[in-house]
Amino acid sequence: MTEVKLIDTEAPETNHGYDFDLMVIGGGSGGLACGKAAISYSTEAKPLKVAICDFVKPSPPGTKWGLGGTCVNVGCIPKKLMHQAALLKEARSDATYFGWEGADLTHNWTTLRDNVNNHIKKLNFGYRTELAGKGIKYYNKLAKFVDAHTVELTKPGQEPEKVTARRFVVAVGGRPTYPDIPGAKEYGITSDDIFQLQRDPGKVLCIGASYVSLECAGFLTHVGKDVTVAIRSIPLRGFDQQMAGLVADYMEAHGTRLLRQCVPVKIEETGGDHKYSVTLQWPGLNKTKVEQYDTILFATGRSADIPELGLDAAGIKITDKGKIVVDQCERTSVPHIYAIGDVIEGGLELTPVAIQAGRQLAARLYAGATKLMDYINVPTTIFTPLEYGCVGYPEEDAKAKFGEDNLEVYHTNFTPLEWTLPGREDTACYCKLVCLKTEKEKVIGFHILSPNAGEITQGVALAMKLGVTKETFDDTIGIHPTVAETFTTMAITKSSGEAADTGGGC
Repeated sequence: MTEVKLIDTEAPETNHGYDFDLMVIGGGSGGLACGKAAISYSTEAKPLKVAICDFVKPSPPGTKWGLGGTCVNVGCIPKKLMHQAALLKEARSDATYFGWEGADLTHNWTTLRDNVNNHIKKLNFGYRTELAGKGIKYYNKLAKFVDAHTVELTKPGQEPEKVTARRFVVAVGGRPTYPDIPGAKEYGITSDDIFQLQRDPGKVLCIGASYVSLECAGFLTHVGKDVTVAIRSIPLRGFDQQMAGLVADYMEAHGTRLLRQCVPVKIEETGGDHKYSVTLQWPGLNKTKVEQYDTILFATGRSADIPELGLDAAGIKITDKGKIVVDQCERTSVPHIYAIGDVIEGGLELTPVAIQAGRQLAARLYAGATKLMDYINVPTTIFTPLEYGCVGYPEEDAKAKFGEDNLEVYHTNFTPLEWTLPGREDTACYCKLVCLKTEKEKVIGFHILSPNAGEITQGVALAMKLGVTKETFDDTIGIHPTVAETFTTMAITKSSGEAADTGGGC
């Protein structure tokens, strides 16, 4: 077995003659985590000079943001806050059943947008202050490799400068893509723009069935917008398709219009004032229709933000899909240049994954650590109005890998106690455990559709890291009355053919 070479050793660690020991290109979650972890290993005997460069190229509509990357500025943070706005709408609807009385509230998009972005600006300022306090040099400039140890830093209105480093980490993340149809970039927006939209979204068309599309469609629907989602093929590709179907069904039942097997083919402006005519096509039905919208949000995929980095000048190999090729140590084809996060081939496009990879890489480079990033059993949650959390294999992937006869799937519908007084759906919430019979029913897939699914999933992720079995779930005492306790009492299997419905009470 070939021994894994954890770090590059081609150049000396000290007295190497470069401006910095480490330069991180990209100031998102992964890049910041890597840079801050690296500087923490600096000592008086072995001081480290670390730099981070980050420059946000405006989106096609011109949206820009500060230090912190996608998650902080145009991703997880604003998304979760707007998801909370949607949940408050549902809570307000339920409130009368719990004795609350009073006048209805109306939603103000400007207030939500401004408060969310004011919070983000505080985070941006905090990051810059933290970098300065830790002694990390911050360049608000665009980096481009000149050679394997040199980058040219540019910013409009300033003279270019060249900086050298012993090592580099590429952590520039990704940006949304636009389909190649007339009017897309002229009139459409993406998740880069929706959270700063300077007008009320009005009637919205979300194009795509990715988690980004469904999350945006969900919170926009529940703050009172008229929202349609155009789905080309299947919702939530890559996720468990039974769960994806339940997510879509719930959204459709709660006010989001879904157009299945539908694609846009043309967008035109109709009279100004953000009024657009969208030509929609159903290829399988040979059907075409024109509809009017105020906002067209594209969420059809993302691509690594690397075309302008000059990777070829450094000798860094990329795949045909535009991702950087790395080994298990996050090392590129150039031994002293590493890459983490959304830019790498075979990784997971999740903020906590980039953070963990960045921290572990820094520990290997400067603290003698040997631990490699584990991309297995990574938890995630989709913050649609009814949240979907998961860890491990989708059921169909588990069947393909292990064989259906080697699996036992425990499942149940359930009703959160809080839903009983308002009389919400009895069977909307659902959970299942995918278990491997050949390993004492080891749990290899966890899936839940429920309120607070993210909070529940995080706890289960720890158990799955430790190889939890179905028996361990059964032996665990539940906290009553909670949603999470459902996993301690599951007895119905899919193979039994019994109905998955459960009753309430104790």
